[in-house]
Amino acid sequence: MNQWMLSLIIFMPIIGALAVLVIPKEKSSTIKWTALLFSLPSLVLSIVLWVGYRGGVNYDIKLPWIEALNVHYYLGVDGISVPMIFLTALLTTLCLIYSWIINERPKEYFALFLFLETGMLGVFASLDLFLFYIFWEISLVPMYFLIGVWGGPRREYAAIKFFLYTLVGSVAMLLAIIGVYFYTTPHTFSIPEAIQQLPFKHYPLIESLAFLAFFLAFAIKVPMWPFHTWLPDAHVEAPTAGSVILAGILLKLGGYGFIRIALPMLPGAAQKYAIPMAILALISIVYGALVAMAQKDMKKLIAYSSVNHMGYVMLGIAAASVMTPTTNPALAKAFIESKTMALSGAMLQMFGHGLITGSLFLLVGVIYERTHNRDLSLFGGLGSRLPVYAGLLSFASFASLGLPGLAGFVAEFFVFRGAFGLPYPMNIITGLAGLGIVLNAAYLLWMVQRVLLGPLNLKWKDLPDADRREIVSLVPLVALTIVVGVFPALLVSTFNASLMKIVAALAGGG
Repeated sequence: MNQWMLSLIIFMPIIGALAVLVIPKEKSSTIKWTALLFSLPSLVLSIVLWVGYRGGVNYDIKLPWIEALNVHYYLGVDGISVPMIFLTALLTTLCLIYSWIINERPKEYFALFLFLETGMLGVFASLDLFLFYIFWEISLVPMYFLIGVWGGPRREYAAIKFFLYTLVGSVAMLLAIIGVYFYTTPHTFSIPEAIQQLPFKHYPLIESLAFLAFFLAFAIKVPMWPFHTWLPDAHVEAPTAGSVILAGILLKLGGYGFIRIALPMLPGAAQKYAIPMAILALISIVYGALVAMAQKDMKKLIAYSSVNHMGYVMLGIAAASVMTPTTNPALAKAFIESKTMALSGAMLQMFGHGLITGSLFLLVGVIYERTHNRDLSLFGGLGSRLPVYAGLLSFASFASLGLPGLAGFVAEFFVFRGAFGLPYPMNIITGLAGLGIVLNAAYLLWMVQRVLLGPLNLKWKDLPDADRREIVSLVPLVALTIVVGVFPALLVSTFNASLMKIVAALAGGG
């Protein structure tokens, strides 16, 4: 059973998608229940996966697939992928519950959502680069249609922009994958084997080109400045559940790609470009916060906040990659500890951002479905009229700005503590990134003030509060935000050993 658990987790949603497609389109309720029921096994098994995880690579399966190319159906999980698989399954299930209001072409909508889940889960479980690429591309297509069909007024433009940006990165990644294949002996797409061989170790120029190709693919997905411009359009035009998955999971594929592939497989190039990556991360942090502060559209504000928050992920990744040559054993140990802490912060931020920003986008959807408006200047005073909604929005906003005791704080603290413990110029870049925390608090408090405080706009005096469906979608995210904030060791103990191996390999320069 253990050998096939990952396959069940990954492919149960696509079986559900096929089941949904054979149900007559008139039976909307049956379609929705079928989609939800087929998402639950992946969620339950992801919990079993995490509880049963014992370190190293678990639940692996390796079967020949395309023998002429040495391609294998190779799945497995370690401490890096286990939490992300759980987060994917959780957010998908909650989004399906929230999407109960979808009445326009529900068959296609729910089938695409389940298909998307399979793609995302496959990325986190793949240990073969060929398989990784296929799942990466599978996750692109359903989101294109979800934005393009169920999105807002400019949905076609946003969907095409999202598709083209991601496709450019995918082509670059494919070229890098082919390079890895030809520079391994024997030729292989196996991620663990390629990491062990370090295919470009003796070819620094080619290693740099391969790293930059992977960097482009992953940076677009994160997204880092200046590759971020597709994100606000996609978020604003996507349906609410689509925005949640986009922010909660799809952005994390980029960060995961850096940690899973780029850093351990190309350590020399990762060290070479660590400071440029850190500078881009700094720009993303400050720029994302400043632009978020200038937004009047509530959804676009949260979209730009993702640029800001994912900048902390990239700062942690850059910190783990930076060169720290020293002959002092105690100092070398301290640097490795700092790098591991920064990379742990990046992982915590990816998980926490999925919970918190997922909650914020759901809350934007709650108010938009009632008012068909997201203009912050048109709200005010809703705190007294919608107490449950006000409590949830305040909680998610404070979590996002980094209130101690919640997931956002502990993630950013790990990144800053780890990166600031490294020598110049990394500590200077990290210090400047602290400006993002202040700006982050400013735009989120400004949003809360404009929506919940002040005089009530009488136009909204009869708005109903959050209903049962919306509360059920949000409560698990709220609970986990508290749990991760208070007990971060539950996460850190899962992925710390895997991250320490990556940092140790980087410290040796491969």
